[in-house]
Amino acid sequence: MPAPGRGPRGLPLTMPGRRGALREPAGCGSCLGAALALLLLLLPAGRPVRAQNDTEPIVLEGKCLVVCDSSPSADGAVTSSLGISVRSGSAKVAFSATRSTNHEPSEMSNRTMTIYFDQVLVNIGNHFDLASSIFVAPRKGIYSFSFHVVKVYNRQTIQVSLMQNGYPVISAFAGDQDVTREAASNGVLLLMEREDKVHLKLERGNLMGGWKYSTFSGFLVFPL
Repeated sequence: MPAPGRGPRGLPLTMPGRRGALREPAGCGSCLGAALALLLLLLPAGRPVRAQNDTEPIVLEGKCLVVCDSSPSADGAVTSSLGISVRSGSAKVAFSATRSTNHEPSEMSNRTMTIYFDQVLVNIGNHFDLASSIFVAPRKGIYSFSFHVVKVYNRQTIQVSLMQNGYPVISAFAGDQDVTREAASNGVLLLMEREDKVHLKLERGNLMGGWKYSTFSGFLVFPL
């Protein structure tokens, strides 16, 4: 029989008020199973178990279970000894890249048609590869993307498309022949699976005058 005020294995229990919290000692991963089992025993039969969103603790009918783990997985999830996966609110994904110089993009115009960027402003999670200028989704979720591609000293009409896994999703055009700089801009929300890829492609015209000041940005709105 455990001592009063202590659970299995002598773990201390703290339950202040009606919505008291049962907490593991800091760094205790092995005792999570026993603590969760005790909470389930305290619940009346047939009472529902509710799960909150990614940034809140798990609530079991008024009792709060705080899960501590110093080594979450790569996608931001924490897995307990009972196989319960709890997503971490710290799993953030965002990038923003820009073009800081002009040059003659013969390789882009003649072969790949990918619009390349040469400077990263933000790359939280490191899921945007600057060399290929491709973003790879680290997990399933809703993502937001926007682009602003500037043509410089170029009287041709250009069409820029946002490509998801090699297929165009949205496009933008710039074709005013009376200005020295004009931008093709657009934005979209996309449902993406893990390892889906997104990049910008020049579908029409050329950027032989360069595309300095162009930007390409995106971020994870929420995971699914």
